[in-house]
Amino acid sequence: MTGTVQAPETLIKQRKNALRNAEAKAAQVATTKKEKAVKRKVIFKRAEQYVKEYRDKEKAVVEHKRNAKRIGDFFIPAQAKLTFVIRTKGVNNIPPKPRKILQLMRLLQINNGVFVRLTKATKQMLQIINPYVTFGEPNLKSVRELIYKRGYGKVNGQRIPLSDNAIIEQNLGKFGIICIEDLVHEIFTVGPNFKQANVFLWPFKLSSPNGGWTGKKSRHFIDSGSFGEREEKINNLIRQMN
Repeated sequence: MTGTVQAPETLIKQRKNALRNAEAKAAQVATTKKEKAVKRKVIFKRAEQYVKEYRDKEKAVVEHKRNAKRIGDFFIPAQAKLTFVIRTKGVNNIPPKPRKILQLMRLLQINNGVFVRLTKATKQMLQIINPYVTFGEPNLKSVRELIYKRGYGKVNGQRIPLSDNAIIEQNLGKFGIICIEDLVHEIFTVGPNFKQANVFLWPFKLSSPNGGWTGKKSRHFIDSGSFGEREEKINNLIRQMN
């Protein structure tokens, strides 16, 4: 009788290695699935907390207004901490100082838009570039729609769409920002990591408003023109351009 033919030792080792690799890969897939499930729960819980926070803030403002009206007083809301700035003019005939500020704010082209934290310094800068931009206080809906619809991140100098929360976590996770709702919250509330979040956001490339800027570039917004501060009416313009 002939004896059983044994497989070569190298083949046995290859099979064992393949089996180990398959087991390791399966374990990694299971771990990744578990981590994603946990992360989804965290993201969902954060989103719920943000919704509650926004609603509580709105209710507080309404309550303050009612109380003031009841006693015959006026309610003065807190000063805005955030503004959205849109460039309304091209590159021609702009003096060096406002041109430099436009560059610092990353407003390199007409219809570019950026979020800006309002401070004494940025308010002065806005006054200098006033004839070349329009700006105002964005509401939550505007901030969310801009980031969701027009949001791109700066990753290794490249303009990358925010199509996956992983992109946000990889770049802002060390600041506790792991998903798009975290990013919206950080921008809208001008949180402690606003600067990092805002620098990560690529300047928004918006469409021209209905009818364009033609013929109104030289007039202030209050004179039915294009440039200057619009306060809360910036939100109407964002709807047109987003």
